[in-house]
Amino acid sequence: MAKALHDRRKQAKPDPIARGKSPVRALELPELDRLIHERIRLGIVSALAGNESLSFNDLKRILKTTDGNLSVHARKLEEAQYISCVKFFEGRVPHTEYSLTAAGRRALARYLDQMEHWIRVTRDEEQ
Repeated sequence: MAKALHDRRKQAKPDPIARGKSPVRALELPELDRLIHERIRLGIVSALAGNESLSFNDLKRILKTTDGNLSVHARKLEEAQYISCVKFFEGRVPHTEYSLTAAGRRALARYLDQMEHWIRVTRDEEQ
């Protein structure tokens, strides 16, 4: 019975070519850098792109996120060598400063180029 239902559904789908219409063309879009594409990580590299360095607390305030969330995402970017981290003490108070590396700047530039391409292709498809 299930096979018969499956066969009927298959037959019920009209073939666009048989009806004289051309098939829908799938958009060819570049693969985005998954490391940067995540919202918090994109926020980190974007904020650092406009600043020489930012403290942990500055990033936390800018991104409106928690200590743990920022730590996890910053660590991923640091492991990929997109950002660098310097920890130091002022008196007895620990401080953490982040800056964007040359590799991080290149990765962000590639990501932005890819997004601009997506936007152009999408707009071209609408017209």
